[in-house]
Amino acid sequence: MEQVMCKRCVMDNTDPDIIFDKNGFCNHCTEAIRELSSFPFNLTKLQKEEELKKIISTIKKRGTRHKKYDCVVGVSGGVDSSYVIYLVKKFGLRPLAVHLDNEWDTEISVNNIESILKKENIDFINQKVNWEEFRDIQLSFLKAGVPDLEIPSDHAIFTYLFEVAAKNNIRYVINGSNTATESILPLRWSNGLSDWKYIKYIQKKFGSKKIETFPINGVFNVLKTHLIKRIKNIRILNYIDYNKEETLKILEKEYSYKRYNKKHGESVYTYFLQSYILPKRFNFDKRKGHLSSLICSNQITRDEALTSLKKELL
Repeated sequence: MEQVMCKRCVMDNTDPDIIFDKNGFCNHCTEAIRELSSFPFNLTKLQKEEELKKIISTIKKRGTRHKKYDCVVGVSGGVDSSYVIYLVKKFGLRPLAVHLDNEWDTEISVNNIESILKKENIDFINQKVNWEEFRDIQLSFLKAGVPDLEIPSDHAIFTYLFEVAAKNNIRYVINGSNTATESILPLRWSNGLSDWKYIKYIQKKFGSKKIETFPINGVFNVLKTHLIKRIKNIRILNYIDYNKEETLKILEKEYSYKRYNKKHGESVYTYFLQSYILPKRFNFDKRKGHLSSLICSNQITRDEALTSLKKELL
C-alpha cells in the first residue's frame, strides 16, 4: 500500500480509518485544531488564569483545613505528571501523590519521582500490583493480538487514583492528561480504557489466572466515586499555555529532572511496546500521533516532526 501522509501533520494511512479532505488535511489534525479552538483553549492567557484561579479556589474551599489533603495527583516520573506536582504546590494545594508500581519503572523515572516529592515534601502512596496476576493479564493482551496493550496499566492507574481519593474523602483528582500534547490518538491504536468487561473478556479467554486483586472500575465503583463521593477529575494543564519544552526546562531547574530519550521512557514496558511491538506487529508508529499533536498546538513544525521520524525507533 502506498503511503499517503497528511499535508498539515504527519499522520498517514497506516491508520486505516484516516480521512483526507480536498486539501490533503486529515481528520485527526482537523479535529485536534477544532478542539484547540474551543473552551478553554480559546481563552486569552489572562482569562485562563482567571478560570484556573476559580478551580483552585473551589478545591481549597471544599478541601477544608481539617483535612490533610485536598487533591490526589498521579505521578509516573513523566513530564506531564511531574509538572502537575509543580503547579499544585505553586498554587498552595495539599496533594497526596499516588504511583502505580507495575514493576516496569525505569531507574530514571524512580529518581525523578523521588527528587520531586522529596523537595516538595509530599506524602506518597506507592501502590504495588500483584505481579504474578498483573503479568498474566499483560500476557493475555499480548496473546489476544490487540494493539491496546497498555489497557491493564491505564485502567489500574485510573482506578487506584479514584479509590485513594474515595478512601481519604478527597473530592479532586488532578492529572497530567492534556490536549496540547495528546490531542491525536486514533481509536484503532487504543480503546477500552474504562471498559472493565473488555479486560475481563481478554483475561478469561487468554489468561491462566483468575482476576482477584486487579483494581476493577466497574459500575459500582463508578457510582461510588463519581455520584456518591462526587469526585471530580481535573485536567489542569488545559488551563495554562502548556509547552513541553518550556516545562522540561522548569523541571530541570527546580528538581534536576532527567529527560527521557523517548516519550513514555519512564516505563520499560511502554517503551518496548511503542518502539517494537506496535510498529512491527500492527504497523503503528505512535510517534506520529505524539508529533502531530505538537504540530497542532504550534510547539513544533511539520519539518521538525519529519526529521524526528527519520530516527530509529530502537
